[in-house]
Amino acid sequence: MMLLLSLVAIWVLVALLTYRQVALAAASSIVLVAWLVLGAVTPAMLSPWLVVPLALVLVILNVAPVRRAILTKPVFGVLKKSMPPISATERDALEAGTTWWEKQLFSGKPDWDEFAQIALPQLTAAEQSFLDNEVNELCSLLDEWKIQNDLKDLPPEAWQYLKDKKFFGLIIPKEYGGLDFSPHAQSRIMSKIASRSGTAAVTAMVPNSLGPGELLVKYGTEEQRQRWLPGLANGTEIPCFGLTGPEAGSDAGSIPDTGIVCKGMHEGQEVIGLKLTFSKRWITLAPVATVVGLAFKLSDPEGLLGDPSKKEYGITCALIPAKHPGVEIGLRHNPGSPFMNGPIFGTDVFIPLDWIIGGAAMAGKGWRMLIECLGAGRGVSLPALSTASGEMNYRLVGAYARIRRQFNMEVGKFEGVQEASAEIAASGYALEAMRQLVTKGLETGAPSVMTAMAKYHATELMRKSVEHSMDIVGGRAIQKGPRNFLVASYHSVPVAITVEGANILTRSLMIFGQGAMRCHPFLFEEMQAMQLEDSAEGLKKFDKLFISHLGHICNNMLRTKVLGVLGGRLSSVPANADDFSKRWYQRINLLSAALASMSDIALGILGGNLKRRELLSARLGDVHSQLFIACAILKFHSAHPRTRAEDAHAEYALTRALYIAQEALRDFADNFPQKWIAKMIRFVTMPFGNIVNKPNDHLIRELGDLIMEDNPVRQMLAQYLYVSHDPQDAAGRVESTYQLLLSLGPVWHAFLKAKNSGKISGATTEELAKDAAEKNIIQPHDVAKVVEYDARRFDCLLTDAFEKL
Repeated sequence: MMLLLSLVAIWVLVALLTYRQVALAAASSIVLVAWLVLGAVTPAMLSPWLVVPLALVLVILNVAPVRRAILTKPVFGVLKKSMPPISATERDALEAGTTWWEKQLFSGKPDWDEFAQIALPQLTAAEQSFLDNEVNELCSLLDEWKIQNDLKDLPPEAWQYLKDKKFFGLIIPKEYGGLDFSPHAQSRIMSKIASRSGTAAVTAMVPNSLGPGELLVKYGTEEQRQRWLPGLANGTEIPCFGLTGPEAGSDAGSIPDTGIVCKGMHEGQEVIGLKLTFSKRWITLAPVATVVGLAFKLSDPEGLLGDPSKKEYGITCALIPAKHPGVEIGLRHNPGSPFMNGPIFGTDVFIPLDWIIGGAAMAGKGWRMLIECLGAGRGVSLPALSTASGEMNYRLVGAYARIRRQFNMEVGKFEGVQEASAEIAASGYALEAMRQLVTKGLETGAPSVMTAMAKYHATELMRKSVEHSMDIVGGRAIQKGPRNFLVASYHSVPVAITVEGANILTRSLMIFGQGAMRCHPFLFEEMQAMQLEDSAEGLKKFDKLFISHLGHICNNMLRTKVLGVLGGRLSSVPANADDFSKRWYQRINLLSAALASMSDIALGILGGNLKRRELLSARLGDVHSQLFIACAILKFHSAHPRTRAEDAHAEYALTRALYIAQEALRDFADNFPQKWIAKMIRFVTMPFGNIVNKPNDHLIRELGDLIMEDNPVRQMLAQYLYVSHDPQDAAGRVESTYQLLLSLGPVWHAFLKAKNSGKISGATTEELAKDAAEKNIIQPHDVAKVVEYDARRFDCLLTDAFEKL
């Protein structure tokens, strides 16, 4: 009897798999395996007790009418009552944008064949030419110290060059006079400018990020595009966009600004339009803008838009000339960097209806427009600036750590310093890797979760890199002046972590909140089914999703257990994985399965309360983000010839990313309210201890040494920066001195060794060097080089002094 039922059960599983009912098969197989194992041990005693439960489970799971009545309907009812309603703005936010590789990582079983097909983005000939010529020329016009302290603005020639060379039209299609560059090209351009001047980078960045240009390209009417885009492309029109207000920052959906549909006079005629009242702040380019994009809440109390029953339309976007009557541009804000930034006001400002971006048909659809455009901007603008900062820190702090000596040794050789410099080195590498994968993803659309990850983690990596840089450079870094290559980036950190969504919000709510909904294969559709007005239709849809969801949970729990025991070994990896990357991919498999399992457990137990348990949800978001970062590092590493320097940078960055992910899972489990479940999941995921340990001292020392050398990674990162060799420039002074030191090779070390040991004598460096040449310690032709380097070295270490402050 037992054998017969076993065969029947196996046949059912085969049938389910044949018809691709994988979820049902997985759920049924767990019961079947347990029954067969237990039945084989004590068939006489246990099989009668197991046959009936097995049969019941198989029937409930696989016969739709029975399943719906016994299982799905009660669950549907409970969840429908407990699930908070999704507001219109929340729905728009969840539905906006697309998903990409981050969805695979959330699934618990990434498709590595798909990942292997991803090729990192490449510049076109036109994009490369623009970087090599126009961007270099712009950078040569910029002096950030003068911009920050004397001009409080870009120099006039830089403003004109930005306009003439279409820096404000990077995203605008060619048919409207723009350059139509790719997201990767935009990011590279902004990074190179930022490596010279953060002020100029922000100025060029904003028109190519969230603003009138992008909104018009994606949603504007053809008439609006023809009216505005050519001017935006050639700089005769300067745009700004008013979203943030005194009472609406990160919660942009709460904007109090209003637009009321009414009749009014425009150009001598009575037309249907909008009466706007608004107060905006922190609006970049507002003081110099000629056209203002505006977000407000639209209402139509008189039904003039054609639907008398619809009074409230929600957030809407319009485009208004800055000199339009009633629009007031306020005085400048001072965000710590002198890019143009200020408030915008208006009371009862009347505009015609066709100034709504996209026309009247787009009334009330502004929030989704903003979410999609803001998502794309998050993936390009601030990550580009952060990457530039991280790479410049790598280059200049590494050079400075070799130039400066204390206790007869380069400061970069001290292990305490290396602990910080290794972080700078790994961060520079990780930032570039992440930039490349993110901008590739942006070619597919606007993945909102991925771009939120990029904004948060890029700016946080930059913040920590700057802090470590300040520690290493020390007093030379805290003294403001034209010699200080860190002062501008240090003061710009608060801007980066605040704008386009404060980092606390991005981490605590957006990454996991949107990630769970957008990346989970069933969750969002289940919620939609629960909110259908037709309960019968909702139950029908929910039933199919829910049973598949159960199978998904079972699959991931089983996968987590198996991978946990094996440490991820034997799991699939990309076909092109090499001996370096294979184990990293396998660890990602384990952590991905654990993330999927823990997410479903948290959602199942806490439900809507998880939204308010930000400490828990943020940790799951950290896991998701770090897995994406690890994939970016692996993809970036595979795109270059293997060198030990590249391996060391990738190894440190990967170790750090997966260690953070692992610890986030551990902290999640330690703080989950149902302790026994948390302990079980933690044991299943890490039954033998850590999946990965922190970077060890040997790797820290190796990166600490590498950052001071002209290694292949340093050379590679240089192509993304504007590297000055001008000895009178803040960065150029360090760079040119470092290059002079490299050209000396072992000569400088031999000279210092002889000097410190008393083998040579003299009152000046020149006398000492000549004595060293006479004693064959150095060659005679090296004397002038030693003297020149010593003078440049000393000048490089000096700080600025002023007559008066």
